[in-house]
Amino acid sequence: MFKIGEFSQLGQVTIRTLRHYDDLGLLKPAYIDPDSDYRYYKIDQLPRLNRIIALKELGLTLEQIARLLDDDVSADQLRGMLALRQAELAQQIESTRAQLARVAGRLRQIEQEGTVSTYEIVRKSVPAQTVAIIRQRVPTLADMPQYRCAFYDEIYAWLARQGIKPGGPEIALYHNEDYTEQDIDMEVGIIVPASAAGRAAGRVRVYELPAAPTMASAMHYGSLWDVSYAIMAVIAWTAANNYATSGPFRELHLFGRENDLFQEKHLVVEMQLPIQPR
Repeated sequence: MFKIGEFSQLGQVTIRTLRHYDDLGLLKPAYIDPDSDYRYYKIDQLPRLNRIIALKELGLTLEQIARLLDDDVSADQLRGMLALRQAELAQQIESTRAQLARVAGRLRQIEQEGTVSTYEIVRKSVPAQTVAIIRQRVPTLADMPQYRCAFYDEIYAWLARQGIKPGGPEIALYHNEDYTEQDIDMEVGIIVPASAAGRAAGRVRVYELPAAPTMASAMHYGSLWDVSYAIMAVIAWTAANNYATSGPFRELHLFGRENDLFQEKHLVVEMQLPIQPR
């Protein structure tokens, strides 16, 4: 017989751990003194303790270990439990690698820009969305308000005639491969219910904007005139993190209608860019 302190030294575990295993029924003392409640263990209990420790180091839970020790678990069942644990560990490693790559990308971005960006870029997935939209080339950046206001008015009027209620925020898409202030190829529209897909009249058409499995997203708070800063921040982040673009920029108006609030200086706009690994 060994006192609990002696047995803890033999098994290289704490007394607290042995008491915890006792409470769970994983490793009961061989004898408990009825007067002092002191626990005693036998040397032949050491292999069971070692097996508990070994299985715990594999990442199995104490509940799983109890099943393995006390139930008649077959080799196939044990193989299945370990295979599942292997998959979980592989996923954790992959997640850590991805996080490490994002940290490295942020460091490169800071080194390139010499300062910390005011925009926090996050990755997200975006489902397919149905949009009522007009596509047009805008001559210059200065012409943007005139064109956009006219487009939105036209779309809202068309939706009203069709009896279609908006299903989401206003959206704008920028198709130019590089940032430009001239000959801007853009679409402006409104997210609508999927049931409206396929309708069209004049310049307005309704189609499904494809889902984006990975989207770089930045929240812009300020004037619409300054969304270019968010665009550049997303582009810089994309390059620093070894991604390539896989679609046009998407600008979502989370503040309401542009024509009502264009001159406001405290608007919330989300800039999204579909990306893929290089």
